[in-house]
Amino acid sequence: MSATVAFVGIGAMGMPMTAMLADHGYSVRTYDTNSELLGRAGELSGVTGCTSIQDSVDGAAFVFTCLPNDDVVRNVYLNENGIVESISSGSISIDCSTVSPSVNTEIAAAMTGRGASHLDAAMLGSVPQAKAGEIGFVIGGEPATFQRAAPLLDILGRFQKYAGPSGSANRIKLIHQALVAINAAAVAEAVALCLKTGADLDCFYNVVCNGGGFAFSRYFEKRVPRMRKGDFSPLFMLDLMTKDIALACKLSEDAGADTPLTERTLALFQEAQAAGWGGEDFSAIAHLYERSIGRAFRDDTE
Repeated sequence: MSATVAFVGIGAMGMPMTAMLADHGYSVRTYDTNSELLGRAGELSGVTGCTSIQDSVDGAAFVFTCLPNDDVVRNVYLNENGIVESISSGSISIDCSTVSPSVNTEIAAAMTGRGASHLDAAMLGSVPQAKAGEIGFVIGGEPATFQRAAPLLDILGRFQKYAGPSGSANRIKLIHQALVAINAAAVAEAVALCLKTGADLDCFYNVVCNGGGFAFSRYFEKRVPRMRKGDFSPLFMLDLMTKDIALACKLSEDAGADTPLTERTLALFQEAQAAGWGGEDFSAIAHLYERSIGRAFRDDTE
C-alpha cells in the first residue's frame, strides 16, 4: 500500500482508527496536541508521530480528523498552517467529528479552492466499534470523492451511507444523537420506576429484550447491565453527548422546528454535567434518577 494517510486527533476513537489503517498497510502520520498520545501512536508499526499539522498532512493522499467541537475543527482546518494550507492538490480530507453542518460546508469550500476535496464522515459507534473496525459512517460531500475514500472507510467500518452534499452527514448525526440521548433518559427513568415501585427489574429487562415489544433498543440491552454493575466508565462521555444534543437543539432552532423532548433532554444532561458526571459514560444520566429515588441502580446482590 503506497498511499500515505494523515490522522489529526488521535484520542479515544482516533487512536484505534490509526492503528487499523496501519495494520492494513497504510503509512500513517499522526498529529495531536497531546504529546503522550503522539508517543503512544509512534510506538505502533507503520505510524509516525509528527510535531505539527503541516508535517503530518504534507504529501498525504488522505487526511482524517477526529476532533471534539466546532472551534477546534475550524482552527485545525482553517488557521494559518492548518490542514487547508498544508494539504496537497488532489488529496481528500475526511472529518469524522460531530460538529455543526456549517463547519464542514465551510471547510469543503476552502478545500475546493486548494484543488482538494472534503468529506464529512460522521461516525456511529464508540470505542469498542473503533477497535473492532465496525464504525458506521454517514457521508456528506461529492459522490466521486466518497467513492475514492470508500476503501479506507471499509477498513474502519462496517456500514457506509451517503447522505448528500457537504454538511448532510452532520445533520443526520445530530438528529441521531438527539434520539440516542432521549432514549438514554427514557431508559434511566424506566429503570428508576422499576426500582421505586418494587417491580422486578430482571424480569423487566427480559421482557424488553426478548418479549417482542417496541420498548427494545440496543442502548437498553447494552447499558442496563452496566448500570446494574455500577459501571459508568466512559465508552462515550456524557460531556460529548451534551455537546451533541446542544448542537441538535441549535439545528432545530435554525430550522424553526419544535423539539421539546430534545430540549428537555439537553437540560437533564446539562444538570448531570453540572453535578460532575461529565467524564463518565453518557449513561451517567442515570445518576439523576438514582438521586431522585434515593438509591443506586447497582445490584448489590451479585
